Amino acid sequence: MKWRIALAALFVFSLWQTGFFDLSRLSKIANLSPFLSRMFPPDFSILLQVLSAVYETIVMAIAGTMIGGAVSLALAALSARQVSPRPVRTFFRALLALVRTVPAILWALIFVVIVGFGPLAGVLALSLYTVGYLGKLFYESFDSVSSEVLEAVRSVGSTRIQQLRYAIIPESANYLISQTLFIFEYNVRASSIVGLVGAGGIGYLIIAQVQSLQYSGLLTTILVLLCFVLGLDALSSRIRARFFA
Repeated sequence: MKWRIALAALFVFSLWQTGFFDLSRLSKIANLSPFLSRMFPPDFSILLQVLSAVYETIVMAIAGTMIGGAVSLALAALSARQVSPRPVRTFFRALLALVRTVPAILWALIFVVIVGFGPLAGVLALSLYTVGYLGKLFYESFDSVSSEVLEAVRSVGSTRIQQLRYAIIPESANYLISQTLFIFEYNVRASSIVGLVGAGGIGYLIIAQVQSLQYSGLLTTILVLLCFVLGLDALSSRIRARFFA
């Protein structure tokens, strides 16, 4: 009972600290009406431009996920308790934590400074973001492999690399693929965010529309992105149901 009261108190305190009970600020929701009125009707004359930006977003997400996934697999092996000695895995786990601490939009800003505006900066940012999260998920999956499976492989004199190849990865394969599909879905959404700092994708188009007050075009962009995300969610769900049921 006490923990429920404490949790409720924490919830109310967090709302109060963030201004949720400031009625003078909440009353300004009326300002939303003129903004929404400028968004209708949607401007479908820019549909080809939006579809081109969506295509760039998809390419960025695919490239970032594949690069990040490959690097994650290597770093996860170096971070796994079953594969690496303690000093090695401690170092690489700390490295993954550092990469994970930096948000995707900040990585995008860093790479925009390094390689300039465009999708290359977005791909590099998404790759590092993918490494931070998939690396952790992968090594936790490796650590959860049954000890009986590993003992069976060790009994024939296999090395740690052979244990990784013939036991750990095969036992974790379904989880690895499932999480990679999930991070791909997330990277499609993240591409919209990193584009806000000039890293390509549909986010770059969105910020341009906001800055030029093209709100009807913004609505068109949001609707197209919504349809694509819903389609991607449905496709991903079908893949999971087909292969991981």
